[in-house]
Amino acid sequence: MKIAILSNNPNLVSTSRLVEEASKRGHEVEVIRYRDCYLTLDDKHPYVFYEGRKLTDYDAIIPRISNTMTKYGCAVVRQFEMQGIWTLSSSISIARSRDKLRAAQILAKAGIDMPKTLVSRSPADIDILLEQLELPVVIKLATGTHGNGVVLAETKKAAKSALQALYIYNDDGTNILLQEYIKESAGTDIRAFVVGGKVVASMQRQSLDDDFRSNLHKGGSGTAIKLTDEEKKVAIRSAKAMGMHVCGVDLMRSERGPLVLEVNASPGFGIEKVTNRNVAEKIIEYVEHNAARKNSKDRVGA
Repeated sequence: MKIAILSNNPNLVSTSRLVEEASKRGHEVEVIRYRDCYLTLDDKHPYVFYEGRKLTDYDAIIPRISNTMTKYGCAVVRQFEMQGIWTLSSSISIARSRDKLRAAQILAKAGIDMPKTLVSRSPADIDILLEQLELPVVIKLATGTHGNGVVLAETKKAAKSALQALYIYNDDGTNILLQEYIKESAGTDIRAFVVGGKVVASMQRQSLDDDFRSNLHKGGSGTAIKLTDEEKKVAIRSAKAMGMHVCGVDLMRSERGPLVLEVNASPGFGIEKVTNRNVAEKIIEYVEHNAARKNSKDRVGA
């Protein structure tokens, strides 16, 4: 099988691990820096070009699209989809996951519990919004990642100051979310790594200081953890609702049960070291089974 991994950095742990496992299983694998791709847009030849050549003969595409290049990365993935090439993550599921507001709407429609979330684009609504949430309150940008663009406001005055600053300097029109603070899980959350409708690894992340954010990118530590049956079901339902075959589902344990924080389309592979689970192998196995089945159907249809 010939597999392309869309990644702008071949040296990333996630990218190198996927290359390693795919090669180990006898596949021909290539890393494509999607930022350097260009696209031809006409009704008969929707091709992707890279380093002067046309990319057409892949059996499967594994997108590892960065948050900072979501729009163009999704355009490249969409172009491969137009060619009929099987992709591990669809362009629409990646785009949805990167918009925290859209993702929250999808999860809410699917009946998945989350911290209470409010959204407004008008600074005139600040007082009304704060009346609906107990302090402290979490304030975040809808497009933030790795814990960036997230603030904990412990007083009404601090919340109003933070919101006013975001409204003033938020020139790109990104939505601002106010979210319930779950005090019993302060500085702690759970990452469930879902592959093909199964949780293949899970870890608890803990901040190392007073930071309420537990992201490993912010210096948090991770430990292997066994999920409850309910937590597994919530993670799997969240992945399904977002239309993702592979993702990281971030959960919080609360007094009312597990709450979903986010569904990550390109989860990091630090969880492998923490849990001693071969996540990359599970992903390649899933690619093998599903890409082969899709390609077989195409040949029969032809």
